[in-house]
Amino acid sequence: MSSSINIPLSKLPNFDPGKVPVLGVDSHLPAVAAEYLQPGALRKRFADLPVWVPEVLTEKRFSDRTPLHASVLVPIVMRERPTVLLTERTKHLSTHSGQIAFPGGKVDQDDADASATALREAREEIGLDPSLVDVLGLLPQYVTGTAFIITPVIALVQADFTMNPNSYEVADVFEVPLEFLMDPANHQRHAFEWEGVRREWFSMPYRDSRRQRFIWGATAGILRNFYRLLSA
Repeated sequence: MSSSINIPLSKLPNFDPGKVPVLGVDSHLPAVAAEYLQPGALRKRFADLPVWVPEVLTEKRFSDRTPLHASVLVPIVMRERPTVLLTERTKHLSTHSGQIAFPGGKVDQDDADASATALREAREEIGLDPSLVDVLGLLPQYVTGTAFIITPVIALVQADFTMNPNSYEVADVFEVPLEFLMDPANHQRHAFEWEGVRREWFSMPYRDSRRQRFIWGATAGILRNFYRLLSA
């Protein structure tokens, strides 16, 4: 087995996921229509789930540590055009440093369930008041290469929320239109080989009024599964 199996991509020498060549773009797949991205339609979808198949469930493993259960909140802000609230992790964190992520973290023994973990972590990370959050449901667990078993919690967030980001964990908070993320024309495929180990991932690069946001890895994989649910 290659020694690189224990090296996260972000820790490889001079690795920049944004510079890895694009193998393909899924513009042949239909976008989710805007009317199905509104709060009422999202509530209906989770109240009566269709038969669907998630596309990405397990990344190639590159950590020998004991798997850890975690939850992330996928916060859909109820604006006229709904958005997804995302964070940029600080660069000094031990895992997924500097990457774009959902608010979330490891399960605490006092958490009642996956939703409780996601809501607690969102409050700790960005100061999101749980009373402004309406949990719709869960996506299937997503296992990262760093051995996190993540439960994504899909939720609606009232647009008048305020934030107080934890500066130790969060470098930035921003929003991306849900319509953009649910259009496969914005979904890129990548692959990278290091010492005989091939890793593949999606990316969804988005430029806002400030700069380019390179959404990739687990965050993009979870969003891709969300697309598969909404397009089923």
